[in-house]
Amino acid sequence: MEYLDFELPIKELEEQLEKCQVIGKESDVDVTETCTQINQKLIDTKKNIYENLTAWQRVQLSRHPSRPYTLDHIRAICGESFLELHGDRNFKDDKAMIGGLGKIGGQSFMIVGQQKGFNTKTRQYRNFGMANPEGYRKALRLMKMAEKFNIPVLTLIDTPGAYPGLEAEERGQGEAIARNIFEMVRLKVPIITVIVGEGASGGALGIGVGDKVYMLENTWYSVISPESCSSILWKSWEYKEIAADALKLTSADMKRQNLVDDIIPEPLGGAHYDRETTFKTVEEYILKGFNELKDLSTEDLIAQRMAKYCAMGEFQE
Repeated sequence: MEYLDFELPIKELEEQLEKCQVIGKESDVDVTETCTQINQKLIDTKKNIYENLTAWQRVQLSRHPSRPYTLDHIRAICGESFLELHGDRNFKDDKAMIGGLGKIGGQSFMIVGQQKGFNTKTRQYRNFGMANPEGYRKALRLMKMAEKFNIPVLTLIDTPGAYPGLEAEERGQGEAIARNIFEMVRLKVPIITVIVGEGASGGALGIGVGDKVYMLENTWYSVISPESCSSILWKSWEYKEIAADALKLTSADMKRQNLVDDIIPEPLGGAHYDRETTFKTVEEYILKGFNELKDLSTEDLIAQRMAKYCAMGEFQE
């Protein structure tokens, strides 16, 4: 287990508990009471830390190296039913954007999402979860295929943003994202979106227009990352914590502003502490969302989706 800076008190207590248990096994000394006290202190410390997380700490948790990525969710929820589909039929297959058909609770879904790598080699292979234009065009191709065969769409968002390289701009990055948003608003099948990690800028919005949009508890969704915001405003990354708080990017902030429909709770400590529970909860929310949408007519589905997004940004002083 890797620990973040604010998790170091937990690490110390877990090491103490482990040493105490080893002493109990290797000697005749009764350490039961001591272990119980340390364990209770560990539980209290975890609750104190994780129930009072700052916006920046939630950003850190969303990037935790042990956190389950998009393919982890797909494999756990769909099992062997997932069939990955490749290519945008125009340029090439973007490894940062994955998609394919899979069954969840007996219902077929067209699943699209960004995939990050877990080590240096796979991070380069997946381009750090930053899709090129061909990735968004692949996503749109699959969503239009789902529309043709009346299959609901599930999108899983986890990206630090769309790839900002010169070659991506030359191939029409902005147009590809805008086209996806335009087409998704009018798609004739239900769209369920789950933010499983980072949800940054247009890179997230390119597959983020949904009838139901859910955020895992320790994720973030914003027009810009805290580091980039800090570097623009203060010419330095040192103020990223202030920026994170000001951006109102946490799941609670998004729910409060009616920009997402619901928050998917995570196990204490984050999704990586209990993956199985996380996968099960995500599956339950996906099926709940689909059941709320499946009986709507095409006209009502699109009308509700348009009304939902047209209402965003309204406020009263």
